[in-house]
Amino acid sequence: MAKPDRHFVNVFSAVLGVLIAILLLLIGVSRFVDRGPKGARDTTDPLMQAEAHERIEPFGQVAVAGQDNSGLAIVTPPTAPAAPPAGGTPVTEPGKPADGKSVYESACITCHGSGLAGAPRFGDKGAWGPRAAAGTATLHKHAIEGFQGSVGLMPAKGGRMDLSDDAVKAAVDYMLENSR
Repeated sequence: MAKPDRHFVNVFSAVLGVLIAILLLLIGVSRFVDRGPKGARDTTDPLMQAEAHERIEPFGQVAVAGQDNSGLAIVTPPTAPAAPPAGGTPVTEPGKPADGKSVYESACITCHGSGLAGAPRFGDKGAWGPRAAAGTATLHKHAIEGFQGSVGLMPAKGGRMDLSDDAVKAAVDYMLENSR
């Protein structure tokens, strides 16, 4: 081996040795800092215990035929008041007629503007034609209750449960009028 090659191997070995020594030193320091029984902090902290019990709590119960199921009363989760859309005001106010255009622009445009999840695009006569043939009552029902078709998915009220049925119907009618 030539002298320059030997010099390179010696320097490379020295650098590699120093890096390995630093690595071993860091591993030792990290083990020293994290010494003690694992999980000891978790068993003594009441907040962490409460969070753990909440995470592992069963989320449902099963009623079994022939057994006493009286303790399994159906409890509906509390619902928070619906937040207004990004514009800051609710799409529909109680007692006022729903404006299909504003409902579409605040709730429906996300999917029907781009065709997301197989939604028929606004103004696309070819996509709306077969749906319109099913009748507006069917379209209203699918928009309110949700629908899984062969082409796509319509979540109930477009995922906006704060909308009234009349507001959803107005949005459907608006999209149909502009897609014929």
